[in-house]
Amino acid sequence: MNYDALIVIDMQTALIEEHPYNEAAVIENIKNLLGACRAKKIPVIHVQHDGGAGDALEHGGKGWEIWSALAPMPGEKIFEKQYNSAFRNTGLHDYLKTLPAKNIILCGMQTEYCIDASCKVAFEYGYNVTVPRAAATTFDSAFASGKALSEYYEDRIWNNRYARVIPMEQTISEIND
Repeated sequence: MNYDALIVIDMQTALIEEHPYNEAAVIENIKNLLGACRAKKIPVIHVQHDGGAGDALEHGGKGWEIWSALAPMPGEKIFEKQYNSAFRNTGLHDYLKTLPAKNIILCGMQTEYCIDASCKVAFEYGYNVTVPRAAATTFDSAFASGKALSEYYEDRIWNNRYARVIPMEQTISEIND
């Protein structure tokens, strides 16, 4: 697979400080994706959620910042969103068309919200979406654990429907081919 872009969604300080499921592994996996894509000159795109005034993810606040271990490098595109989808009113789709991009990797937070919405919208736009296992995360909820939610979306919702969900090692191998 020849990838055209890596999209890292909502890996922001306020969310990471709440300790999502599999936090250390997900951060390490995204660091590895960033390193592999940067080495191969695959465009890296960061998306930040602005929760509005007074929210932990308020634009410009400490919680809004991208987690330091995953910080953008000079020249990497950053899009700000106010909805679950990374595509709604952000210009992301228009930017991807300029690359041009067909095969994209999605990772980040939160599995059942922004990753799910972005995955489905990307599919509707005709992108071939890959979501590496253990590169998206979420929190425990009143109804399911973060682990159960992650596994459910990876295996029951996305895989072979909206995206390819493949092991991290396979994703890195495909990037390096």
